[in-house]
Amino acid sequence: MKSTGNFEVKLNPLQGYAQGADGIQLGRMSLDKEFTGELSATSRGEMLSAMTPVKGSAGYVAIEQVTGTLAGKKGSFVLQHFGVMDQGQNRLILEVVPDSATGELAGLRGKMAIIIENGQHSYEFEYELA
Repeated sequence: MKSTGNFEVKLNPLQGYAQGADGIQLGRMSLDKEFTGELSATSRGEMLSAMTPVKGSAGYVAIEQVTGTLAGKKGSFVLQHFGVMDQGQNRLILEVVPDSATGELAGLRGKMAIIIENGQHSYEFEYELA
């Protein structure tokens, strides 16, 4: 199945443990989202990032727990992010953590694509329910 919609995201810096060196900037942020569309939900999570001195090259990982309804079914699930930017070329993977879904969403599997156009965030969520 496939679900599409929009989301709002708020990122706020958090105190980090590791410090960057040699021009690398390490960061830690809180992640808050509000999804609309067939996925009507909120999420909270954390993101770790590394910015290099080369413009357009960076990496990040994140974990967020999404709580709400998907296709009318209530529950929650965890999304895991893996993002790499190589001199402006993006590669981003978001997948549902296996066996993280609860409630009526138990057994959920899937992957999400994030689209950013003209400052607007949207998603395409390909998933299956057991």
